[in-house]
Amino acid sequence: MVWWLWVLLGIGLLVVEMLTPGGLFALFFGVGALATAIASGAGASPAWQWVLFTAISLVLLATLRGKLQARLSGRTQPPVDSLVGEEAVLLEDLPAGGVGKAELRGVPWSARLSAGGPLPAGRRCRVERVDGLTLWLRAD
Repeated sequence: MVWWLWVLLGIGLLVVEMLTPGGLFALFFGVGALATAIASGAGASPAWQWVLFTAISLVLLATLRGKLQARLSGRTQPPVDSLVGEEAVLLEDLPAGGVGKAELRGVPWSARLSAGGPLPAGRRCRVERVDGLTLWLRAD
């Protein structure tokens, strides 16, 4: 292939990457096509051009995709551990050693007491730890 066809393919793949939601696949093939355009302009045979395109694209995909996705993803919600120290309201009576319901951030959770006796519904408590979907609470 002539070099300018590789440039068109590379630019087309980069545009496809921008227009599609976040897979980060076409990006690396676009970069591979642009790198192959340089080799094509330098006089590489068509067979070597395809080998270079495939090798460059797959090596970039394998080495950079995970790192780039991790960097671009960012966290949209804080991790569940950030619930520790927040205030929850009991939705029902919480017996000592038993399980009940508490509301935190407008969402009902299973709740257990980390220490102390039974607590009545409506009582405000602090979250000591989160174990799966269960809040471990202590009375304020």
